[in-house]
Amino acid sequence: MPRLLLVEDDLTIRTPLVRALRDRGHAVAAASTAMAGLRDALDDRPDLVVLDLGLPDLDGRELLRMLRAVSAVPVIVATARDDETEIVRVLDAGADDYVVKPFTAAQLDARVRAVLRRAASSAAGEPALVVGGLRVDSRSRQVTLDGAPVELTPREFDLLHHLAARPGEVVTKRELLTEVWQIPYGGADKTVDVHLSWLRRKLGESAQQPRYLHTVRGVGVRLESPGSGG
Repeated sequence: MPRLLLVEDDLTIRTPLVRALRDRGHAVAAASTAMAGLRDALDDRPDLVVLDLGLPDLDGRELLRMLRAVSAVPVIVATARDDETEIVRVLDAGADDYVVKPFTAAQLDARVRAVLRRAASSAAGEPALVVGGLRVDSRSRQVTLDGAPVELTPREFDLLHHLAARPGEVVTKRELLTEVWQIPYGGADKTVDVHLSWLRRKLGESAQQPRYLHTVRGVGVRLESPGSGG
C-alpha cells in the first residue's frame, strides 16, 4: 500500500482528501504546516508527498527546496497558482508533477499513481547511460565526467538523462518541455535554454565551444561523445 504524506493547512480540503485517498487504497498521513511536513517526511519516509504551496509558516516552494536537499521522495505540488511561470518554478525546484486547485480526488489519485509508476520504473535496475566520458546513473541519480562527480540539480539531472538516453539524436525544445518539465505546451523555450547553459557550465563547455551538448539552431539540442563527428 503506497504511503502518502499530504501537507495541507486547510482543514476543509485536508480531511475529505485524506479520506478519499484512503478509500482509493493509499495509506495517508497529513501535516498542516511546512515544518511539520518536513519532520514527517524525514521521520516516516513516505513513498510520495502531496504539497500545498500556501502554508502558514513557509511558502511551499521553500519546503520543496528543503526536501530536495535531503530526499529524493516524489513530490506532487497542489497549487491554486496556474500561470506558466509559477509552474516552471515549481518543477525547476524539484517537483515531479503539479495539480491546480480545485481538483478532484480522482484526478489527484491518477497523478499519484503515474508518479509512483515513474519512480518505480526508474528504480527498477535501469543501467547507467554512458556517452564518451559521461556516465549518468538513474538509480543513484549521480553523474560523473571522466570519473569525477558532477553536482546537478534534480531538473538538470532529468534534462541530461533525457538527452543521454538519445545520444546523437536532435531533441527538440518542445519534447524537452513535455518530457522533462511535463509542460504540454510551448512558450517556455527560455527555460530550456537557461538550463542547458547551466548544464554546459557544469560539464566544462560552452555553446561556442561544445564538447557534449550541441545546439542545432532552430531545432533543438544533441548530446554526443566528443570526437564522434555526429
